[in-house]
Amino acid sequence: MKSIVRKTIMELAMMVMNFLANLFAFCLKIRSEYISANSSEVQDGTPQYLPKEFTSRTHERGLVVSSWAPQAEILAHQAVGGFLTHCGWNSILESVVSGVPMIAWPLFAEQKMNATLLNEELGVAIRSRKLPSEEVVLRVEIESLVRRIMVEEEGCEMREKVKKLKDTAEMSLSCDSGSSYESLSRVAKECDRLLERDIMARGA
Repeated sequence: MKSIVRKTIMELAMMVMNFLANLFAFCLKIRSEYISANSSEVQDGTPQYLPKEFTSRTHERGLVVSSWAPQAEILAHQAVGGFLTHCGWNSILESVVSGVPMIAWPLFAEQKMNATLLNEELGVAIRSRKLPSEEVVLRVEIESLVRRIMVEEEGCEMREKVKKLKDTAEMSLSCDSGSSYESLSRVAKECDRLLERDIMARGA
């Protein structure tokens, strides 16, 4: 799977270099497990896992992050119009709370189910025709996905839907009656009850 993902990373980078950077600002963060061991070496400021001259051709419009990135803060920025994500649950929550529509890019495990939920049930994400973990996604299709989410009417509709989810999430977090709060409260009360029972039993 890693070889497929690395080839797709190159296709993604070529799309960014030849199309995206001409129209939009971007932030590119690639997970370390998909980068070869010698990728820290650079040529002309460009990491080896990216096309030559990538940095010099895109530095005015974008940022390549090679280490940890404050993802939640980035997504919360008003300039962010879309998020390409592997569909880990934390990333999904951060994107929804920030009101950002997604390009679903699942690779393994529950990510595939999450992508289906976002795309088919909630309508806040789009995805490639084939799974990125099974087939190289070519730059032409990646460009099409970006256009759909950033330029076309479909992207506007997705923003409306994810904004409704954002409003619901904010409402849940702003009061003491959300489902998560109630569930944790029940757990805490049950722990207190069991602890009190244990103390009484020891005293007896």
